[in-house]
Parts: sequence; structure tokens; C-alpha cells
Amino acid sequence: MSDCYSKYPKHYVAVDCIIFGLNHGELSLLLAQRTIDPERGKWSLMGGFVGEDESVYSAAQRVLTELTGLENIPMEQVGAFGEIDRDPGQRVISVAYCTLVNVDQTDSEALKAHHALWVPLKQLPELGFDHPLMIASAYRWLQKKFMTEPIAFRLLPESFTLSQLQILCQTVIDEEIDKRNFRKRVAEIPSIVPTGIIDKKSSRRGAQLFRFCEKTYQNNPKFKL
Repeated sequence: MSDCYSKYPKHYVAVDCIIFGLNHGELSLLLAQRTIDPERGKWSLMGGFVGEDESVYSAAQRVLTELTGLENIPMEQVGAFGEIDRDPGQRVISVAYCTLVNVDQTDSEALKAHHALWVPLKQLPELGFDHPLMIASAYRWLQKKFMTEPIAFRLLPESFTLSQLQILCQTVIDEEIDKRNFRKRVAEIPSIVPTGIIDKKSSRRGAQLFRFCEKTYQNNPKFKL
């Protein structure tokens, strides 16, 4: 080994996964109560150390799959956290990844095995380590992405009304959206297309159903809600 490596200290590298989902109409996070030291008994994000034979991203994907049963879900790095005292056990540098999943598609047995629960973002318990900082960074990422990229459709049925889409957006960004302006912006997005079907479940008059067309989006990725 070259001296340029051996003269420097070695640190642990970990990943932490900030997994958002819509649970009972509330934006929620997947958390687990720790059963080991350090921070035993506190709630935390799910994470793990990066193995010798995997990349940082692969490690995050592994943690996500082990926890939820979901595979090949896009994740995005939201930051690296390396304060000296962030982990009371050892010097650990953690890379945080964020994703948005459909709660109904997760493996309930896997969640149970990891003592994991969906917790509303507005009702978070005391968290261990620097996980509140990670969550704050991830939430800022989610709010921006939600209005500029088509990730909302992971949470909607294949056919949806514009009211459903607007309510979902309001829930995630946590602010009211003007209905008229919202629908005007939707009309300018080529990949949100009408199905020609009227949904009469929500009202007597009914509402037009729409769908998201992935092929159209790939050809014309214009998207801003």
C-alpha cells in the first residue's frame, strides 16, 4: 500500500435511507426503533455500512430492498454527513439517500421484521444521531422534485382526477395551490393526458380521468406543476 494512504486514519462509511410515502393521506417517513447501542430505544432512519464489494448507491438500494421488499426504486443522494461526534460509537461518515415509495407496495412482513413503522412527518418522535438534519435536507429535495419531475405518479392510481393530483401535491409541499393556476399548468404538460373517461364516484357531475404517459415524457420532458 502506498504511503499516501497508510498515513491517514480510516473511517467507517455508512448509508442512511430517507423513505417517504403517503400513509392514510399523510406524508410519512419509514422509521425503526433501535434495539442496539448506540442510541438504543430511539427512533431512527434505516441504514447500514457499505460493504467492500458494493458502491455507496448499491448499499442504499440493498437497505431499501431489505426493509421494504421493493427493488430498483430510484434513489437520490441528498448529502454526506460527517460531523466528528455524529455517531457516539465510532467515527462514521454517512451518505444519505432519499426516495418516495407507494406504501401499499411495501412488504409488511419485512417492515415487521425490522420493527419499522410509517410515521407522519409532522409527528416525528425524538430521533437518534443527526437524522433530523438528514430528514430536513431530504424534505427540501422532495418538495422541489415533486413539482418539477413526475414522481407524484408513483403514489396515484393509473387513472386519476386533477383534484386527486392537486390534493397530493398540496399534501407533499404543505401549502395551498390555486386550482385555476394549477390546472392551467397541468394543461401545458404533454405527458399528462386525458383518458376520455369520466369518474362519477366523487360527484354527480363527474370528473375527467387522466393518466401519465411515460413515453411522451421521455420524448418531451417538460414538467412543472
